[in-house]
Amino acid sequence: MVISHHIAESTLHVEIAQDLDVTNRAAAAFQIEALVHAHRPRQVAIHLPTNAPSPMTLSTLARTSRMCHGMGIPFTVTGPGGHPSLMPLGTTAGTDLPQPLEHGTRHDH
Repeated sequence: MVISHHIAESTLHVEIAQDLDVTNRAAAAFQIEALVHAHRPRQVAIHLPTNAPSPMTLSTLARTSRMCHGMGIPFTVTGPGGHPSLMPLGTTAGTDLPQPLEHGTRHDH
C-alpha cells in the first residue's frame, strides 16, 4: 500500500509510507484525490517518511496542493514524527537555498 489515511476532527491525515517513485506516484495522487472528494475534509495533512522527499513525492504534493487550493481546503505537510520540516521541501542540510528574483532578472551573473 502506497498511502494510509484516517480522519480526525474533520482533517484528512494521509501518510505516505515510503518515498514515491515513478511507478507509484500516480497511484498515490489518485488515491489522495479520491479520498478528498469522498470525505470533503476541512483540512488535508500529508505526513512524509523523510524530510528530503524525492522529486516524485514532490510532484504528488504539488498535485494535491493544486487540488486542495482549487477546492478551498487548507493543506499542510509534515515530516517524520509529525513535525514540520525545518527546511523547505526538497533541500538538504548544507545546500544553498535559491535567492529570490527581483523584477524577473538575476543580479548574480
